[in-house]
Amino acid sequence: MGVLEGKVAVVTGASRGIGAAIAERLAAEGARVVAAARTVDASQSRLEGTIGDTVARIEAAGGTAFAQPADLSREQDRQALVEAAAERYGTVDILVNNAAVTYFTPVSDFTDRRYHLMFEVQVNAPFHLSRLVIPGMRERGAGWILNISSIAARHPAFPPGPYAGFGGTVYGMCKAALERFTTGLAAELYADGIAVNALSPNQVVPTPGTLFHRLTTEDAPGTEPASVMADAALALCHRPAAELTGRIAYSQDLLAELRGS
Repeated sequence: MGVLEGKVAVVTGASRGIGAAIAERLAAEGARVVAAARTVDASQSRLEGTIGDTVARIEAAGGTAFAQPADLSREQDRQALVEAAAERYGTVDILVNNAAVTYFTPVSDFTDRRYHLMFEVQVNAPFHLSRLVIPGMRERGAGWILNISSIAARHPAFPPGPYAGFGGTVYGMCKAALERFTTGLAAELYADGIAVNALSPNQVVPTPGTLFHRLTTEDAPGTEPASVMADAALALCHRPAAELTGRIAYSQDLLAELRGS
């Protein structure tokens, strides 16, 4: 019996990278996982991985999951995702908002379409999905919402470093907004027993996305395996809200803290 036995978990952006690792980790602890993303067929993306691949790995390991195609920029797809999860498995206990569409472009060159798309997927979608799952969590008196953030949410140092012109301003804006949403929602839902946390890696994680954007390489020193984020996500998705909520957590720091407690 895993610590998530009987729980229903929705993980967005679960076709690859951190999202796939979290989906597999939650399933290994007994959760019935709904893996959501746009990529159903390998031909749909330049990046490796589909939600079918993630589900296949979960099932091969003895877990339970199904793939739900969802474009998180579309309100109707977000609604359909929660409805499909409830129809297949029941009330959602755990929501992991991991999906992202990211462009690294300086502000002076950023298009309106890309700007609005990034905020729709990385800020509005977590807001909307959280609203959709809160009623069921409140009814049960427990629940876990985890928003995947990034060290990019931090303010830059001055004088700025060599990456200041790389084009991460809008990405950082999205993650900063997500973190403020996290702490505000955690305060609102504390009395309901619903934990809301944000989680970032301490170091860049080599994933198809970070490799594509040339943020790191497969063999670069000082990187963090996706499994570390998955372990930290698990830690934030089963402890009572009275014990662990409203945190802007960093994976390695959190795991070290919990080991020492």
